[in-house]
Amino acid sequence: NTTPVPKWALIAVAVAGAILLLLFLICIIRCCCGKKKPKKKERISLCPVSNSTTASLVQPEMEDLERGVEQMHRGKLQYSLDYNFRTQELKVGVKQAVELKAMDSGGTSDPYVIVYLTSDMKKRYETKVYRKTLNPIFNESFTFQVPQAEVPESTLVMQIYDFNRFAKHDIIGEVRLPLASVNLQHVIEQWSELAAASKVEEEQLGEICFSLRYVPSTGKLTVLILEARKLKRMDSHGLSDPFVKVHLILNKRKWRKKKTSVKKNTLSPYFNEVFVFEVPFNQIQNVDVVISVWDHDKVTKNEPIGKLFLGCRATGNQLRHWSDMLSNPRRPLAQWHVLQPPDVVDKALGLKSHLKLPLASR
Repeated sequence: NTTPVPKWALIAVAVAGAILLLLFLICIIRCCCGKKKPKKKERISLCPVSNSTTASLVQPEMEDLERGVEQMHRGKLQYSLDYNFRTQELKVGVKQAVELKAMDSGGTSDPYVIVYLTSDMKKRYETKVYRKTLNPIFNESFTFQVPQAEVPESTLVMQIYDFNRFAKHDIIGEVRLPLASVNLQHVIEQWSELAAASKVEEEQLGEICFSLRYVPSTGKLTVLILEARKLKRMDSHGLSDPFVKVHLILNKRKWRKKKTSVKKNTLSPYFNEVFVFEVPFNQIQNVDVVISVWDHDKVTKNEPIGKLFLGCRATGNQLRHWSDMLSNPRRPLAQWHVLQPPDVVDKALGLKSHLKLPLASR
């Protein structure tokens, strides 16, 4: 006769079996989680690196990458270019855009295009605004006067904005086309992907060449204004009537000034005019020389095109030119300088500086 198994023994076996099953399940779950975590860690550490090895390692996550590219997609713009060599005019046709990025909460945008050349950013054109569409058809054309010599230095910029009546207009994307990379012998019509808008470029104001000469024994400072080039267009017809002012500032106060004659209708004036100032040797370190180029206007107020200043408080090329002048008494030294925005120079002139340059004794 077999003795029956006690009831408590059956319960103990069942409980032990349940505990073993639970432990087995916990092990499986932990193993699965343990495999996933390193994978996640691996992806994070590989993100900053970009090479072929990295690409093969993250291949399983290509779907994630493609999704990210779609989010960055801003759309495409179709445009045309037609340069007339006889009249030296560039005709830009803004045709249409497709698949624009939605900027409004309703999943659409109110797009319009701003068109300009970096060589003359004062002249900008705008298309009409098209409401609630990601595929606007513009069919507008704009004409720019571009001398053939300036074509290789110009970049055509077409920026698509989302119009907003009560807030700042958001930029959807832009196309930048250096004209030097384009064959303008033929009419061009093409599509380009919109890129993220780059930082607004500093406006090119032009350059000026002048020489400085200082004679310590007589205290004579000679400024020879030679010429300027690539000046900013200030007049409606695309030119300027430039002249140059030379200010001497002593201890941050305007002291003496002289100016050149006006050169009509030119962006590359030639002056060759000389000015002599008396600056005692013991004051030369306290003097700033401000060179400013102005556009003369008979009807309205003269407008400053750009400025720069030289002296012991200056920086960069201006300080180097001034130092060379002090180190080479009685010798005229000529140099080209890039013009800066007038307000930037005015602000810099108001700053205190502790920089002192020793004078070379000869």
